[in-house]
Amino acid sequence: MKKPVPMENASAFIDERIAGLPDWRGKMLAKVRALILKADAGIVEEWKWGTPVWSRGGIVCTGETYKSVVKMTFAKGAALEDPAGLFNSSLEGNVRRAIDIREGEKIDEAELKALIRAAVALNLEGKGKAVPKAKAAPKAKSKPKAAR
Repeated sequence: MKKPVPMENASAFIDERIAGLPDWRGKMLAKVRALILKADAGIVEEWKWGTPVWSRGGIVCTGETYKSVVKMTFAKGAALEDPAGLFNSSLEGNVRRAIDIREGEKIDEAELKALIRAAVALNLEGKGKAVPKAKAAPKAKSKPKAAR
């Protein structure tokens, strides 16, 4: 099994991936990356499975590049509301959803940021819940004082 890339090196790996794609895909991946990082300041970059991964409280999405698309796969996409209809791939799955971006397509930046924020909120849901306090032991009944 491969060792995970330390987080401080992940950004450098993503920079290399973008630089290695001198066509529209590199520009689009760079744009998507910038939007993800602007959407939530707490998102961290990771490098897993040979691809960029953005996380906060769990995986938010990945940024894969193929011959004809830049694909953003949302780890819990099936659980997210998508009123703008951004998800256009992996729609049959029970967990993930993806957005395939083709050459020349425009991104609705405001809607994509909203979707990213929703994915972060879903990841953080339950992680910030307070742990119930332990119940205090019942007080012992006091014995009546002896008559004087």
